[in-house]
This record gives sequence, C-alpha cells and structure tokens, in this order.
Amino acid sequence: MKVKVVFSEGQIQEIMGKIITVANQKGGVGKTTTAINISASLAAAEKQILLVDIDPQANSSSGLSITSHTPSIYEVLIGSKPIREVIIPSFMPFLNILPSNINLVGAEIEMVDMENREKLLKERLAEISNEYDYIIIDCPPSLGLLTLNALSASNSVLIPVQCEYFALEGLGQLLNTINIVKQNFNPKLSIEGVLLTMFDIRLRLSQQVAEEVRKYFGEKVFKTIIHRNVRLSEAPSYGKPILLYDAVSSGAKNYIALASELLERNGQLKKVAPYE
Repeated sequence: MKVKVVFSEGQIQEIMGKIITVANQKGGVGKTTTAINISASLAAAEKQILLVDIDPQANSSSGLSITSHTPSIYEVLIGSKPIREVIIPSFMPFLNILPSNINLVGAEIEMVDMENREKLLKERLAEISNEYDYIIIDCPPSLGLLTLNALSASNSVLIPVQCEYFALEGLGQLLNTINIVKQNFNPKLSIEGVLLTMFDIRLRLSQQVAEEVRKYFGEKVFKTIIHRNVRLSEAPSYGKPILLYDAVSSGAKNYIALASELLERNGQLKKVAPYE
C-alpha cells in the first residue's frame, strides 16, 4: 500500500541531512511512536528519510516489521560494518532504516575504551547524511552513552512529553544533558520542539499539564498535539506506522500535522493548520 500525503504548496527551500534526535529518558512518553510516525509522515511527503534505531529494545525496528536484523547499528558503531551495508529500505517509499537489535546492549561497554566514543555515531552518519532530507534518531529511555552519541550527532532534539502526572519530572536532567553536550561535543545542538503526547481531551489533567509545559517551554512547544488514540497504540503490533495501519484515524492526522509543522519550522512550508 502506498500513501502519499500532500501537505501544501509553497516549498521554499531544501534542507539536506538535518539530524533530529527524539529523546526523553522517561519511558512510556511516546518517544518511539513519535520517531516511527514522524519518519513515515515525512516520507509520505516525499522527503528522503533515514530512521536510526539506537535503542537496544529495537522497537522502532519492529514497528516497521524489522525483527532480529543482523547486521545492525551495533556493527556500525563498533566499526565492523560500513553504514551503507546495514541501512535497509522499509516498505514505504522514501523511508530507510538503520535497525537495532539486542546486541546493542553490549555496545556501551565496548565503546567505553574507543577513541572519540561520544562521536562514533556522528562519524558514521557523516558518510551518508547528505543523501537524506531528515535523519530521525530514536534513543533508549536513558541518558547513557548511546543517547550521548545521538545528541552529539544531531542538529536538534525533539522532546515528547506525555500529558500525565509528573510530566515534567526528569526533564531538568535531560535539559542539563543537552547543555553538557552543547558545551563539550556539539555547540550547534538546539531544541527542535517539545511535543505534547497522550492528550486526553476529557481530562482536566491533560489541559493542566499542557498549560504547564507551554509555560515552561514557551514557543518551543509544537502547536500540534498527539491525542490518545487506540489505533495509534495498535499499529506497532502490526509492524506498521499509523499512516499505513489507519490513515483516517486521529493518530494519523496528528502526525501528518506534526510533520507539516516541522517542515514549516524549517522553512519548507508557508503555512500549516495543525490538527488538535
């Protein structure tokens, strides 16, 4: 099944090889869901996309029907395989993936004694970054060496924040890590945006959390909100992004809107009317 989404007319410039890390050390905030579906939505807009799965749980890989794939990003990081030999096409046009598998668990230990250990991913991606419009990196839910590599390699960070109690808990630690990376490894790293996820319009709590996040991050918060959606939750178990699982669901509309807004922020669309 092929899905093409036309966002709007008026593309005004091209950005080649922008690298965006999707990060939050808290689990269950919609990080992998966002990585998969923003990648798929941008690919549907005919942008050349590489989704990099640097999480040993490999959920981004399985979410695109890639399971137990060898070689994986593990071999790329330790230098035993060139990156072009490991990148594989997905079943969506314009979307490739650098897959992960459980072997990545041992990578952090092996990387400790390697030269420039914080910049291994940056060095590998430099070989192919100009072949893509966007490279999206899905991180593990931690602030270890793998996440540090992702941040060091990236132009910006997209931070999903769930609209639930304790939403802002731990974000200070993530922001501190981003500042450390900027000071020591990647001075040009910026925050792409903060994304409100798991929003339930029926709950006053969701509204309150959204207000708090906007108060804290201001204009960095995306206008698009990702609502709670059963179809969105089901899609990974079928190994599909929401666009291919149920293109008319609210989850699909939310992520199409998010892709539109991201393109607009990067000067590639004139105007976007987000879904909320």
